[in-house]
Amino acid sequence: MSARILITEDEGIVAADIEDRLRSLGYQVTATCSSGAEALKKVEETKPDLVMMDIMIQGDMDGIETGAIIRSKFKLPVIYLTAYSDDATFERAKITEPFGYLIKPFEEKELRVNIEMALYKHRMEKERDRLVTDLKQALNAVKLLSGLLPICAACKKIRDDNGYWSEVENYISLHSDADFTHGYCPECADQVLSCYLADHEKNEAEGRTPAETEAEA
Repeated sequence: MSARILITEDEGIVAADIEDRLRSLGYQVTATCSSGAEALKKVEETKPDLVMMDIMIQGDMDGIETGAIIRSKFKLPVIYLTAYSDDATFERAKITEPFGYLIKPFEEKELRVNIEMALYKHRMEKERDRLVTDLKQALNAVKLLSGLLPICAACKKIRDDNGYWSEVENYISLHSDADFTHGYCPECADQVLSCYLADHEKNEAEGRTPAETEAEA
């Protein structure tokens, strides 16, 4: 699918020429605007992939101010167009992190190269942001217990950072995403079974019923 581009240029003839060039290169033009306010409105309405922004436009905002808003609010790549090559204009534009800077008049090849580079850089930027977000989510999901854990040799409770002692299950639950199920390991299962059989044999020898044994407990 070809890229969708919004043009902001206050000279009608120039805007029409740029639109014709873009269409001949296979791009779609979502709208042409003559002011910063109109550009912001059309960006929100037409959702382009890229904005071509003349620096000298109509309205209270120039192209650099409008481009800065588009970058911060809509996260879209902006290519500036200008007939001025002075250092002051370039320095102002550079602060807004444009994805291209074309001096009028420009060749069709320059136009295409700037657009393709801008679209590529924008894809890489989005991929980087996605990876950073995934990494943050992964780090938030991973909760590791590390260091020395003070544990009671008798009851096996763990002392937390505030000096309180709590059961192992409670401590780990608070410091990780682990859930617990309870059962017996083979050694403990053998021990529990042996105790049960010993008690059962003793009760039988003494002639006590299970109900009597339970009542005594």
